[in-house]
Amino acid sequence: MEVGKLGVWYFFDGVSSPDAANSAKRLEALGYDTLWLPETVGKNPFVLASWLLANTSKLKLATGIANIYHREPTVSRALQYTLAEQSGDRFMMAIGVSHKPLVEGVRKLEYGPPVTTMRNYLEQMGTAPYTAVREETDPLTLIAALGPKMLELAKTHTQGAHPYFTGPSHTKMARDILGEGPLLCVEQKVILETDADKARELARPIAKIYNRLPNYRNNWLRMGLTEDDIDNLSDRFIDETFAWGDADALRERINEHMQAGADHVCIQPINTNGNVGELDWTCLEALAPAG
Repeated sequence: MEVGKLGVWYFFDGVSSPDAANSAKRLEALGYDTLWLPETVGKNPFVLASWLLANTSKLKLATGIANIYHREPTVSRALQYTLAEQSGDRFMMAIGVSHKPLVEGVRKLEYGPPVTTMRNYLEQMGTAPYTAVREETDPLTLIAALGPKMLELAKTHTQGAHPYFTGPSHTKMARDILGEGPLLCVEQKVILETDADKARELARPIAKIYNRLPNYRNNWLRMGLTEDDIDNLSDRFIDETFAWGDADALRERINEHMQAGADHVCIQPINTNGNVGELDWTCLEALAPAG
């Protein structure tokens, strides 16, 4: 499966399934390569991927990021192979260890050591039986990797990494660790807004959802941001992790990721009207590969 250069990352929890299918068709027509579906406590990303794959013909679908605590390894393997076969190899699975507050606080499960837990999960997936009709090639598996140890695991146990909420400096570090070969598919939040104050104010409510989660905080500190930057969502923090400006400025950030070693960038457009549940089609049309 070729993931292509540019994709879209988006929550469809606030959208009906027919509307999500129409959005996927529109993204396909705009020339985007891959649509990434997250997982929290809303729609099942594998079920939604099946629906969207059935309603498109070229668009690839990826989970970004399916929580390994939501299903055991044999189930993930079966989901992955089934969707790849149904779609003619248009499905890719990115999985992650999520966050202790979500796993223990919401799911009421025990949160294990992240790297050890992911390694064991991947090894069990690798030996899981699957006896149904399947594609000739194995579907791609990526992991949500931020720190050096998880990136090393992505290198040795999967086809690559899917870092979320980072910047080009992290992309360079990730590529240095992964070396040549493994896929590096990075998420980038983008805001089509040239007014600095307005763009940053649009970014802050989004950032506030994540800035208390330890896995992200630790990674932002590795990127050179400070505790104050993270706690106060400083201009420096916003400018490092979000891209804002006109279409050329957003393309420049995408290119910075590519130059730093990314194979694929999936953009998450933040709607300038403040409605986080509504795709910003003005932004998506401005950055469309087919435009």
